Amino acid sequence: MNYIFYGLIVFSIIIGAVNGRLQEVVNSILLGAELSVKVAFSLIGIMAFWLGMMKIAEKSGLVEFIAKLIKPVTKKLFNEIPEDSPAIGDIAMSVSANALGLTNAATPIGIKAMEELQKHNKDKSTASNAMCMFLAMNTAGFQLIPATVIAVLIGIGYKNPTEIIAPTLLVTTIAFISAIILAKVFEKFWTPQKENGGDK
Repeated sequence: MNYIFYGLIVFSIIIGAVNGRLQEVVNSILLGAELSVKVAFSLIGIMAFWLGMMKIAEKSGLVEFIAKLIKPVTKKLFNEIPEDSPAIGDIAMSVSANALGLTNAATPIGIKAMEELQKHNKDKSTASNAMCMFLAMNTAGFQLIPATVIAVLIGIGYKNPTEIIAPTLLVTTIAFISAIILAKVFEKFWTPQKENGGDK
């Protein structure tokens, strides 16, 4: 990624020099750098507020409550995992934390869920269907409250930053459902191997 950005900057400078607009390119770079610092500082307050609110939600049991609500759905999606497996609860907690913007809390829970899923994995050298499903769900990034996006919009002075909530909810819901459907479709082409490395 660093090479890509470096290449874009160098390419912009070369094109600017060729077109005789090098000064405009340099001014844009300096203004962009100044704006990025302003936005970064303006994010401190709003991010502290949202992270505090999310921490309260976590401590008050709201995340755990939501996890219990979606646990039956989680059981159906991960039907190859025993119902009494800790992985089911960990997956529900991870999805709930991500939905509420608690990404810091969701990361260790997600790692723990993957470790539990690996215990049920028949082929330890390859990700199981359940692991792929969980990864797809997390990558889709379903969010009820896009705290980071709201904070950025506030930082750049947007007048109504909360109007992003509805579009974000719609888009992430579509992405989340699509990820689940595709994971279910593709798992039809893959049969987990046995412990002894048997045929697919």
